[in-house]
Amino acid sequence: MNNFEFQAPTKIIFGRDTIKQVANEIPKNKKILMTYGGGSIRKNGVYKKVMEALSEHTVMEFGGIEPNPKFETLMQAVEIVKNENIDFLLSVGGGSTLDGTKFIAAAAKFEGDPWTILSEGAEIKDAIPLADIITLPATGSEMNNGAVISRLSTNEKLAFHSNFVYPKFSIIDPETTYSLPEKQTVNGIIDTFVHTMEQYATYEVNTPLQDQWMLGLIKTLMEESKKVLQNPTNYDARANVFWCATCGLNYWMSLGCIQDWSTHMIGHELTAFYGLDHGESLAIVLPRVWKNRKNDKMQKLAKMAVEVFGANEFLPKNILADITIDKTKKFFKSLGRRIKLSDYGIDKAEAAKKISERFKERKAVLGEKCNITPDEVYDILMHC
Repeated sequence: MNNFEFQAPTKIIFGRDTIKQVANEIPKNKKILMTYGGGSIRKNGVYKKVMEALSEHTVMEFGGIEPNPKFETLMQAVEIVKNENIDFLLSVGGGSTLDGTKFIAAAAKFEGDPWTILSEGAEIKDAIPLADIITLPATGSEMNNGAVISRLSTNEKLAFHSNFVYPKFSIIDPETTYSLPEKQTVNGIIDTFVHTMEQYATYEVNTPLQDQWMLGLIKTLMEESKKVLQNPTNYDARANVFWCATCGLNYWMSLGCIQDWSTHMIGHELTAFYGLDHGESLAIVLPRVWKNRKNDKMQKLAKMAVEVFGANEFLPKNILADITIDKTKKFFKSLGRRIKLSDYGIDKAEAAKKISERFKERKAVLGEKCNITPDEVYDILMHC
């Protein structure tokens, strides 16, 4: 196991009828900017609950944060924060709204070009305090210090991390997910699955407890997701899926482990160039990354075949690894997700060329061993 340091500063408030507790978590002397997306919180009653709870607070609003939040949109909110002397941000909605709010929080205090936070990894020295009422289980952004932002003008999608953007608190009421369209529910399930696998399916560094946590999460996610799709108002299943999503990227499961993230990096480029949903891109890329890097990931994939999919532990490890790859594809398909670029009308040769060239320009190598070159990215996409 590798050395690690860990701090989890976010307070989690989980369960039914918890939105009203927001009033007790934000001091009344704070001037709040509430951020949200396309307006679904008005339709599902969340907006009304939040505003009733904050009736004694000063609240301004900024709506219209997109899925894959756009830099151009977020900079409009940054101007509001500066001009109105906002001193607390409250994200109400899904992970994209929260990711965007984290960027707003950092950019509002940043001296210089805020895009360099993403493009150059510029140091963040301060941020506006923020919290969230999260309504979609997917990104795990409610309990971590990361965000992913897109820029329309350059067709880029990049990430940043800073301890200054950990949410002060996150309210998770699983009942807010009842009205989610099935597509969003499925995308969130796939995002959670792949988050966990980016941390698990690497090479062995003797982390048996972490491995079991992650495999346990995957088994739970697969079992509970079936129940959610069969009955969208099954509270217990919704609660379990949401907690899987939060734990899938709050970092505690991967402490001391090696991590990959190549599927996400390639998937981000598919979203940037072709507008695929994040979950759609991950379902396309993950199985092929595993196929290409099977030798590096052999032991972990073999273990997953036995522990999650019930395969015979005495089979050769390469066969077990193939079972995991095949079963994962079948799981994605069982959720109704398409797993080929051609299914979305995307020319794989064009995509492979565009994306591999972008990684060459960045001099980027991917994967837990930093051995996935731009040429291999080309090969991966040619088989997607």
